[in-house]
Amino acid sequence: MSRFYVPEGSVRGNLINISGKEAHHIIDVMRLKASDKVVTFDGTGKEYAGFIKEIRRKSVTIEIVEVRTPHGRMAYGITLLQAIPKKDKMDYIVEKSTELGVSNIIPLVTERTIPIWDEAKKASSVQRWRKIAMEASKQCGRADIPDIGPVKNFADASADAAGFGLALIATLDDGAIKLKDALSGFGPGKIAIAVGPEGDFTPGEVARAKEGGFKVVSLGSRVLKSDTAGLFMLAILNYELTS
Repeated sequence: MSRFYVPEGSVRGNLINISGKEAHHIIDVMRLKASDKVVTFDGTGKEYAGFIKEIRRKSVTIEIVEVRTPHGRMAYGITLLQAIPKKDKMDYIVEKSTELGVSNIIPLVTERTIPIWDEAKKASSVQRWRKIAMEASKQCGRADIPDIGPVKNFADASADAAGFGLALIATLDDGAIKLKDALSGFGPGKIAIAVGPEGDFTPGEVARAKEGGFKVVSLGSRVLKSDTAGLFMLAILNYELTS
């Protein structure tokens, strides 16, 4: 069954009005017709199953038959603090992190971050990443969309560790503990995972993160690239913490 995103607030009683790119996708790409069954979601955790009631030139009206809250959301809200890598690798990280159930992504500028952007570039990139997260949620069957925060300096982002039940920073630091050991005994709650850039976090950044409450963890004997490490951690957390 075809699945589409509608902005929050599009639902009016038992009807949903779709316009813009999603309407174009329904009408001109998918070539759906009146009475065809569809599923929509608005990013709040709810899905709306129904059928196409009316198609106009640039809009589509859906009649809702069933409202449901899909199962499968992670009980552990995970925030990924991801240093922005080179080229367009952040696009891939956002897409795959969404598929793996991340709740929030905070793009980071660290001392060794290679891309240097002005404020306009940062803002436009965040908008693109939010669109990628929405498309990934639509594709993978999520009923919610992860929040993509504004670009932050790592010093500012790591100072917020007190808001999490568990905060982890992945690094090649000699004092790092195994990820499995860091998770031992942790109950339901919010988790932050911090992943550095090409070249890893600096010793000073690791020290400040530890002072702020982060546990320093190792991801094994292999050196993972920046665009692999966060996805690896999310996959492990999915396995270890979900039933």
